[in-house]
Amino acid sequence: MNLVLFEPAELAAPPEADVRNTNIRPLRPLPRADARARHIVEVLRRREGDTFDAGLVNGPLGKATLTAIGADTLTLAFEPTREPPPLPPVTLILGLPRPQTARDILRDATTVGVSCIHFVATERTDPNYATSSLWTSGEWRRHLLTGAAQAFDTRLPEITWTHDLASILTESNHNGYFSSARLLALDPYEATESLGQSNHNGYFVGQPAVLALGPERGWDNTDRDLLRSTGFTLVHLGQRILRSETAVVAALARIRNWN
Repeated sequence: MNLVLFEPAELAAPPEADVRNTNIRPLRPLPRADARARHIVEVLRRREGDTFDAGLVNGPLGKATLTAIGADTLTLAFEPTREPPPLPPVTLILGLPRPQTARDILRDATTVGVSCIHFVATERTDPNYATSSLWTSGEWRRHLLTGAAQAFDTRLPEITWTHDLASILTESNHNGYFSSARLLALDPYEATESLGQSNHNGYFVGQPAVLALGPERGWDNTDRDLLRSTGFTLVHLGQRILRSETAVVAALARIRNWN
């Protein structure tokens, strides 16, 4: 945990009489059982009066001060110092994988940096994956927080998991997003060029990119026809067949390197 993240709702109202520094805001008491509290005391080894790197989710970065250590709670204050940079203009469209694979992708794609991840149903997707407790319980957001904290960032990507491939392509196309983005789909079976060839596959610095990856069983011909008709170029990462979570990180690393 390189950055301790707090939700904006965890900010407490400052005492009316405390006007010494209006930029410093108290935080609601943090239970000692909270993983962040254990990290602050046991890993960072902070004591009363010490500071550490912190941030507000989708908000500023800054410093937090451990003002008091109680038997059951930590008392903290947060001082914002700067806004984080915007997320990279990269959108992922992923065939909905098994929940454990999705957990890894949520965490690692957030760490590398993307603006949006659409988990979609495809011809080879198991429909039961969409009803996993990962999605229905809200657990998915916890993995975004872990990835952002690792990356020393506060911004979280937008996540959806209720579309199928056809609807997300149609919706994005109608919204005009595809008109300015480079559209790339990983396919180790039918792609004829590597991701990164041909002057970065026609990519220009600063241009948005959409990267599509099939489910763990891969695209079928219906999916490929749909992607091609929408303007996607099929690309590969080489001769080796990678696990979905590995392919996501490898592809994102290549795209991020173009900037």
